[in-house]
Amino acid sequence: MPGGRPEGSMLRVSEHLVAGRDVGEVYRVSGRRDLHSFLLDAVGSSGGRLLYASDANRAPVYLGIQASSDERIGVLVYPFRVTRNTIRNRPADEVRGQLRYGSEDSWERPHPVAKDVAGVDVSLVVGIDLEDGVFVGLDARLWDPLPMGISFYAKAAEVEIAREQSWHVWEKVNRGGTRRQAPRSPSSLETVVAFQPHRFIDYVRLERRASSLRLDPALRFTAAETMRSEGPDEPPRPHVLEEQFALTSEQILDIIGGRNRLSVAVRGGVAEHHLERLLREDPDIADVRRLDVDAKHDFDVTTVTGELLRVECKNASPKLNAAGEFRVEVQKTRASKSDPASRFYPVDSFDVVAACVFSATGQWDFWFGRTSQMQRHATFADRLAPVQVVTGDWVPRLNHNAGGPSSQHEANPLDDRRVDIAFGESFAVGWDDPISTTDQESDPVGSGPS
Repeated sequence: MPGGRPEGSMLRVSEHLVAGRDVGEVYRVSGRRDLHSFLLDAVGSSGGRLLYASDANRAPVYLGIQASSDERIGVLVYPFRVTRNTIRNRPADEVRGQLRYGSEDSWERPHPVAKDVAGVDVSLVVGIDLEDGVFVGLDARLWDPLPMGISFYAKAAEVEIAREQSWHVWEKVNRGGTRRQAPRSPSSLETVVAFQPHRFIDYVRLERRASSLRLDPALRFTAAETMRSEGPDEPPRPHVLEEQFALTSEQILDIIGGRNRLSVAVRGGVAEHHLERLLREDPDIADVRRLDVDAKHDFDVTTVTGELLRVECKNASPKLNAAGEFRVEVQKTRASKSDPASRFYPVDSFDVVAACVFSATGQWDFWFGRTSQMQRHATFADRLAPVQVVTGDWVPRLNHNAGGPSSQHEANPLDDRRVDIAFGESFAVGWDDPISTTDQESDPVGSGPS
C-alpha cells in the first residue's frame, strides 16, 4: 500500500494496554490484517463465538471467546507469519516463521510473553501458514522471552500432515545459537503442534493446561497427543484424584515435585505406563498383563511364539559410566535386618529387566536384558548385583529377532548406540567403585556390589 510501512518495520506502542489489560509490550504492526482475520475466522470455525477482538494493527491480539458450552476464554495471541520462501543455506523442504515485533534496535533487549497472573487468560505463540491454512503452535513457556529478529522452522511434511489430519504433534530438537548459547529446554527438545483452524479452541485448552501445570516438553507432547481426536466442546471434568484429594492437578503435581521419594515413585509408574504401551504396540507380543502386587514383577508378557516372560521395569541412572554405558539399579528399597541378602533379587525373580533410559536421554526408550546374562552379586551368588550395566547383550525390543533378548544375532543394535542428550556428567569411576552419597540422594541408582 503506497505510503504504508513494510511488515518488517514495526513501531512499538508506548501504551501497555490491550483490551484494558496491561500486557507489558504492545507493538503497532502493519500488513498483518490477513493474519488477524485468520485468527478471528478460526474462533468461529472451532465452534466459538467471538465476544471481543483487539485491533488488527496491534500485537499481541486479545480474543474474548465464548465456546458452545458457554465456557468463556480469554486468549492473548502473538501471531507470526509462516512462509515457504527459499532461504540461502537452509533446506528446501522447510517453512519459516519470523519473530519480528518492534524496531531492529530493540531486538537485543528482552521481549517477555505476557501472562495473566490470575491464570484466567491464555497466552499463545503461533505461526500462521496462510498458504496451507494451518497454525504452527510453539511452546509459549519455552519461547519466553521472545527472541525478536530470529526465525523458526518446521519441515513442510509436518505441516502437510496437519493439513491432512487437522492435528499433528512432533518433537523438534532445539539448540543454542549466537544469541542463545543454551537450548531452551534441559532435554534440548520442544513439542510443536500444528493444527487446522477448526481445532483452534482445542489448542487454546491445551495451552491453558500446559501453562497452568507447567508441563515440560515431554508431558506437553503427551497432553497434545491425547487431544489428537476431536472431543466434545465442553470444559474438562476434574480428574478423579482431584476430587478425591480435594486438590487441583497443579497442587498435586507440586506435592509430587517437592518430595523426592514420591517423585521417584511416580517416575517409576510413568516408566511402567510407557513400557506397557510399547509392549502392546509390538507385533511380536501376543499378550501383556500388568501386575500390581507387592514382591512381584511388573508384567507377564506372552510372545507370539508362546514364550511367557516375567518383566521388571527399572529406571536407568541419569549418569553414564566411564565407558558411556547406561546403568540400572536392580535391587529392592530395603532389606530385612535378619537377612542382608533380602535386598537383592534372586536370579529367578523375573526373566527380563526393562531399563527405561529417559533420565539419561530425555526419550522414553527401553533396553531389555535377560537376568540369566546379568552379573551376580559378589557375596551372594544366587542374587543379582544391585547395579547392572546395559551391555551389548541388551536389546531395544523384548522379542528382538523373534527369539527373545537372549537370541544370538550378527549385528547387535547396541553396537551403534549413542547418547545424544545426557543429563549430568558421565559417571567417571570404575564399575567396582561405590556411588557417592550425593548421587544416591538424587539418583535412584544405589551403590555397586558390596
